[in-house]
Amino acid sequence: MIRFVLVVLFVVLFLILSIPLMLIEWVIGKFNPDVKSRSSLAIVNWAFRCVRFLAGTRVDYIGEENIPSDTGVVYVGNHRSYFDIVLTYPRVPRPTGYIAKKEMEKVPLLSVWMKDLHCLFLDRDDVKAGLKTILTAIDMVKGGTSICIFPEGTRNKEEGTFLPFHEGSFRIAAKSGCPIIPMTINNSAAVFENQFPKIKKAHVIIEYGKPVYVKELPKATQTQLGTYIRDIIQETYEKNKDQV
Repeated sequence: MIRFVLVVLFVVLFLILSIPLMLIEWVIGKFNPDVKSRSSLAIVNWAFRCVRFLAGTRVDYIGEENIPSDTGVVYVGNHRSYFDIVLTYPRVPRPTGYIAKKEMEKVPLLSVWMKDLHCLFLDRDDVKAGLKTILTAIDMVKGGTSICIFPEGTRNKEEGTFLPFHEGSFRIAAKSGCPIIPMTINNSAAVFENQFPKIKKAHVIIEYGKPVYVKELPKATQTQLGTYIRDIIQETYEKNKDQV
C-alpha cells in the first residue's frame, strides 16, 4: 500500500507545485508554440518517470527503432491499465497527443497539462463532436504531432483478451497518410488493476511494431484496419506473454 500512497502523493504535489510552470508554459506558448510543446513534453515525461520509479515498474521496450522520428505517427495499442500512458509516454520521440475520454477534461490541473501535450478529449456519446475530434487529430498529425489511441475504447479488464478495435479510430492514419505504429503492451495491469488499490512491482513489456502505411495495404484490408492491426498486436502479445 505504501507504493500507492507515494504515487498519489507525488502526483498531487506535482500538479499543485507545477502551477507556476503552467503559467510559464502559457507565456512561452504565446511566443513560440513549438518550444512550449517540447518543454511540456520534457516536464511531464520527467514526472511519469518518477511515477514509474515509485511504482517499482520495470519495463522492457522493444522495437523503438521502428518509430519514425521525422514525422507524426499514430500509435495504436491495447489498453489494460491507467499505467499504459505513464509507461508509454516517456518514450515518444516527438510531441504526442493521446486521445482521452471527455470526462478527463474536467480534472483540475491535470487537464491543463493534457492540453499542453496536445491531448484530445473524445465524447463517445456525441457523433458530431467525435468527428470533430478526429478531424482535429488528422490536422495535428499532418503538422507533425503524433497521436496515440487505444481503439478498444476503454480499459479491457480481462487479461489475454482483446475488445474489438473501433474502425473509426483509424481514420486519422487513413486520411493523413501517416504510418500506424502497432503498440503491444504486456502485463501493465499487474502494476495496479490486478490488486486494486495496491501498486506492486511488475515487469511490463512494450513492443512497437513496424510502421503500417494504409495506402500500401490491399483494398480489402484497408476496410478492416481495426481487425488487421488487432491481429498484429495480438500475435505480438502472445509472443511476449511468457516473458513477464
